[in-house]
Amino acid sequence: MAVNTITRADLAGLIPEPVTREIIQGVAHGSAVLQMGRRLPNMTAKTQTMQVLDMLPTAYWVDGDTGIKQTTKMAWNKKRITAEELAVIVPIPEAVLDDASYDIWGEVRPRLVEAFGQKIDEAILFGVDKPASWRKSILETATEADAVVTATTDTFTDLLGVGGVIAKVEESGFPATGIMAAVKMRAVLRGLKDTTGQPIFKSDMQGTTQYALDGIPLSFPMNGAFDDTKALAVVGDFSQLVYAIRQDVTYKLLDQATIIDPATKEVIYSLAQQDMIALRAVMRLGWEIPNPINSFQPDESKRSPFAVYAPAAVGG
Repeated sequence: MAVNTITRADLAGLIPEPVTREIIQGVAHGSAVLQMGRRLPNMTAKTQTMQVLDMLPTAYWVDGDTGIKQTTKMAWNKKRITAEELAVIVPIPEAVLDDASYDIWGEVRPRLVEAFGQKIDEAILFGVDKPASWRKSILETATEADAVVTATTDTFTDLLGVGGVIAKVEESGFPATGIMAAVKMRAVLRGLKDTTGQPIFKSDMQGTTQYALDGIPLSFPMNGAFDDTKALAVVGDFSQLVYAIRQDVTYKLLDQATIIDPATKEVIYSLAQQDMIALRAVMRLGWEIPNPINSFQPDESKRSPFAVYAPAAVGG
């Protein structure tokens, strides 16, 4: 069946360039992971190689005034970011488009941001539907490095104590710069009290309450991607979560296509028969955890910039 593809120039009236920029910025903001991670320059190809420090130099004492100074070396390893495609199709009835007083983009923008942000976060945090070429998720990485703390009745010690989830990050030689937690953790944190019975988190009657643990900013993603059956919180050095965009959000407008369910292959919409137009949005990006060697933990298999606070029924 024929597909009518309209160029970006043809879509200038429907999809103005400021809206395009607004959506890609919105995706970065709507994704809790991208918001906290470190963005690299845009990729110029499908793959991009990073040089990561893999061997530290060693110094030696010199034996006496005429002792011979020894040499050392440093080594770098290669890690590769692979850009994969993320896409969504938004079917819109033509009758709605014909209604000039109806703010189409006011409805479409937040839905695109939500759909893209949720899929990105699910893949990076928990490996849900992640592309095969992408590295292991944060949860898998922390689990393999024994950086998972199982929840007990002593939440304070679980989070802040010796062997707690923050300490797990520090044991790998990284400073914890951010915490991402399930929404249900807000109630848990509000109930925490110190040894004198005073609440640790106090509300400011004149402003928005800012949550933090040991001075580390704490956020609660609201896009539905954070699965509290797998993790209650993720703590880490988020400068070690890097991502790069290969292709900003681009569009195609379809008016003759048939849209099918990928799982059942059943027809969902027949655009021509149902007088509909479908807007297809596509972006490409990749991510990686450099995890360079440091003096605290030279063994990469035991080194993780991220640690996970797991629910009691899951953690190990």
